[in-house]
Amino acid sequence: MNIDMIRAAAKRIDGFAQRTPLLTSRFLDAIAGRRVWVKPECLQHTGSFKFRGAYSALSAMDEKTRARGVIAFSSGNHAQGVALAAKMHGTNAVIIMPSDAPALKIANTKAYGAEVVLYDRTTESRDEIGARLSEERGLTLVKPFDDPQVIAGQGTCGLEIAEDANALGIKNADVIVCCGGGGLTSGIALALEADAPTLRVRPAEPAGFDDVARSLRAGKIERNPSLSGNICDAIITPQAGDLTWPHLHRLCGPGLVVSEDEVLDAMAQAFLRLKVVAEPGGAAALAAALSRKDEIESEDVIVTISGGNVDPAMFARALERL
Repeated sequence: MNIDMIRAAAKRIDGFAQRTPLLTSRFLDAIAGRRVWVKPECLQHTGSFKFRGAYSALSAMDEKTRARGVIAFSSGNHAQGVALAAKMHGTNAVIIMPSDAPALKIANTKAYGAEVVLYDRTTESRDEIGARLSEERGLTLVKPFDDPQVIAGQGTCGLEIAEDANALGIKNADVIVCCGGGGLTSGIALALEADAPTLRVRPAEPAGFDDVARSLRAGKIERNPSLSGNICDAIITPQAGDLTWPHLHRLCGPGLVVSEDEVLDAMAQAFLRLKVVAEPGGAAALAAALSRKDEIESEDVIVTISGGNVDPAMFARALERL
C-alpha cells in the first residue's frame, strides 16, 4: 500500500466520486478555540466516504472477476458504497448486514440494487454465511477497510485535503478522522505524508470503543471488548486491520476519544452552523475538535464528517440538544 496506489485510485474515481470541499464556520471556530475546517464526506455518493473505496476496489478488478459479482459485510455505509459501485459497473452485489443495522441503511442498500442478506449478530456468523454464498456463486469479497484498493480509494480524500490545505496556506494542522478499522484514517495519513507532511492525522473514536487510541498508546493492536452498545455504529469494529495498523502506528498522533453526548452535540452544531447532516459515527471527529480543545495544539484543525446516513429518530435526538 503506497501513495502511487492512491494516485492511481484518484484517476479511476475521477468523474465518479464527488470532490468534497472544506467548510468553515466562525461559530464552530469560537467553540473550538481555533480555526475548524470541515471535510463533509456526508455529501459523497451514498452519504459517506465509503463510496471512494468501493469504487476504487471494483474499478481495479479484471472484468471477468467483476462480472461474477461481489460480496461485502457491512452495517450500512460500506454496504451502500459497494452496492452503488457494483450497479455503476453493471455487476451484482450481495451485502450481508446485521438485522439490527439502521433501517435507513438497509433500505438504501436495497435501493441501490444489492441483494441484502440479514443475519443475527448474536447467533449467526457472517463469515460462514459469506463463505457459503461466495463458494456457491463465485463472488469476490470487498472488505470494508483491510484491502489495499479500498484503502487507496479512501486515501483520495487525503489528496483533496492536502490540495485544499496547501492552497489555503494551512500548516501544522491536526487532521482528525472518524476511525473504525482504519481504512480512511490510514489512507488519509499516507496521502498527507506525501503531499502535506506538516499535517498530522489523529483518529477519533467513541468512548468504550477506542481500540485504535489504546493501540497507539500500547504500540500494538488492541481489541474492543464489545461490538455493540454505542450510537456510533459506523465506526465500531473489533480492532484495526492488519493492513491499516502499520500505517496508523507510523503516521498518526494520539487518538481522541469522545462521549455519546459530545457526538450528539457535534451533530447538532454541524446542522445548525453548516447545514450539514452527520450520523453519529460521522460526527466523532467534529466532536473531538469541539470538546477536546485542550488535547489539540495547532491553530488549525481539519475534521472529516465521514457519513450522514442517520435515521430520523436519531437525528431528532441530536437536534433536541440545541
